[in-house]
Amino acid sequence: MKIRRILATAVAAAVTTPVVFLSAAPAFADTKPTAPQSQKPSSHEDDIDDEMPSIEELKAAVAVAQKAYDEAVADLAKAMADFKIVDKSDHPLQVAVAEAKKAAVAAAAAKTTADEELAKAVQAEKDLLQRPDATDQQKADAAAAVTAAKTAAEQAAATKTAADEKLTAADTARDDALVAATRVIGLAQKVEKAAKQELADAKEDLAIAEEIEGECKVDDAVDVTLSGPKTVTAGQPAVFSLRVTNTSDRALDVVDAFATAVRLPKPDEVIDDETVLEGRLIPIEWSSADVLEWTPITDKYESIEVGGLAKGASYDVKLRLTVAADAPAGRGVAFAYAEYENKDGSCGLGEDYPDVEFSILAAKGDKPKPTPSPSTTTPTPAPSTGGNHNTTQQGGSSNTPVKGSLAATGANDTLPLGIAAAGAVALGAGALVVARRRKAGADA
Repeated sequence: MKIRRILATAVAAAVTTPVVFLSAAPAFADTKPTAPQSQKPSSHEDDIDDEMPSIEELKAAVAVAQKAYDEAVADLAKAMADFKIVDKSDHPLQVAVAEAKKAAVAAAAAKTTADEELAKAVQAEKDLLQRPDATDQQKADAAAAVTAAKTAAEQAAATKTAADEKLTAADTARDDALVAATRVIGLAQKVEKAAKQELADAKEDLAIAEEIEGECKVDDAVDVTLSGPKTVTAGQPAVFSLRVTNTSDRALDVVDAFATAVRLPKPDEVIDDETVLEGRLIPIEWSSADVLEWTPITDKYESIEVGGLAKGASYDVKLRLTVAADAPAGRGVAFAYAEYENKDGSCGLGEDYPDVEFSILAAKGDKPKPTPSPSTTTPTPAPSTGGNHNTTQQGGSSNTPVKGSLAATGANDTLPLGIAAAGAVALGAGALVVARRRKAGADA
């Protein structure tokens, strides 16, 4: 999908500081100078602007894909109907088979009768020759009868052979037609499947674009800070600290935080829109003072559910990153951001998404220590300096209590759709926030 590839490139480009990104992608380093640590690359976002299709273009793509899918469905239906027509008993090929089979059965019966008559004639001649009173005329008549029976048997055999061959030819013609019709169905099914996928991809691209074009604003209502070690060893967990703070002048009903980590490319690798980044993602688990078990961030559960957050309140989270034990030495980066939704329909994205770069050391020894299982390890996170004050988390308390399913899940069906749900599935939340920040900057 084009948008996912564009957003995938945005993940690698936008969340990496220029120093690391330029060293990892020589094609960019040749034209872009090194920037300060706080600066984010902007030229690549301009490339994304140029590549990102418009809503109208995506709607047109959906229409084209829908037409192609409808045609594929119609072609498949026709192919199946053609097969059924050939398979009907009144089809000429089926009629030919039936007639040939009938003729073959009759020819087989005639041959059986002729063979029986020949056998009788032969036996009659043999019996006659054993009689001492048999005349020469009787012997001549018996021999003539054997000859006639033998000729009839040979003709019956030839007729049966011809009938069998005709039946075989009719069967072959019918079967060839059915096989051909089956092959057409198979091809039509493949075309229909591909067209269906194209349509689904086009609709998903449109949905992502419409999500990006949504009314949620980028503001400083939620502030995120992220810190962690500068060195991580492959196969061993490393703990990072994340804090989300409500800096607005009101309580926020639902706050979600997102975190993603990725192994950066090697110095000789170039990131482009064909690069597959999923394999570079680093698994992350999170815990907090009220969620003690390490909870994995997955495609299905990609957010850290902060819940309601009072004015000026903060929520502290521990993030546990575990680089694959067989990962080579290199560099990595973790980044985070937050978003909020309110019951009145207002929503927004954090203005900043902090990132922390770190070195990845190869696992020590031939057999690196296995990653602790979330189901068997339930450590209590070390308390942070700010604590989780005046917050509403699952199982916690707050100065601004939330009722109903909002308190239970951190969301509510009456609120706007989850801001990051569409784009976070395969690429992590970072891809979508990059694109949204790009859109917000363009509208400013």
